[in-house]
Amino acid sequence: MPSRQRIRACSLQWPRRRAIPIAVAFVCICLLSVRSDALAAEKPTIHQVIIEGTAYQPAALTVKRGDIVEWINNDPFPHTVTAATAFDSGNIAAGKSWRYRARTVGKYSYVCSLHPNMKGVLEVR
Repeated sequence: MPSRQRIRACSLQWPRRRAIPIAVAFVCICLLSVRSDALAAEKPTIHQVIIEGTAYQPAALTVKRGDIVEWINNDPFPHTVTAATAFDSGNIAAGKSWRYRARTVGKYSYVCSLHPNMKGVLEVR
């Protein structure tokens, strides 16, 4: 008789033993799915500022923290994008571009150090 009870107990435990790993796998898959959705939501937006006719277009730009701003120089001579202590592109040659990731919230006035009449504002929210 004890052997029948043991068989009966084993047969009852077997589905439970299989259910735990399946449940753990299901939870892991769900967590990975949620995490990948969150990563997709965090993907930065790329904004472009065109440098042309010794002007930045748009001259004022508002972005979210983590976004990327790309300045594209369409003039036939170099320019810079210089914001005091926040960022400095150095010379951007004609036909080239420079990217900046906006990591710190704030409002940044910038100029071209080669052409001080060129001014722009980047606001990071």
